[in-house]
Amino acid sequence: MAATIITTEDLLEFKLELLEEIREMFNENRAMVMKKEWLKSTQVMDMLNISPGTLQKFRHNGTLAYTKIGGLIFYEAGQIEKMLSDNLVNNEKLK
Repeated sequence: MAATIITTEDLLEFKLELLEEIREMFNENRAMVMKKEWLKSTQVMDMLNISPGTLQKFRHNGTLAYTKIGGLIFYEAGQIEKMLSDNLVNNEKLK
């Protein structure tokens, strides 16, 4: 069995390659993990200029997803944006 000699240059090169791979993995994971912003019912009503009844209708008919913790109801900001985008009316007759 032949002996392999590892130099400090080899170790430095290995270190740089390892750090680069760790950076790539970190960047990939960071892109996947997005911080969600949660809004209370009052914030959503103010944002959309709607009544509590309309917000309740959105919840019950599945228009807007929500999370209920105890007596508080939270809405994900991204879901509200999606709801608005999905219901966008593009009126071609006005052009």
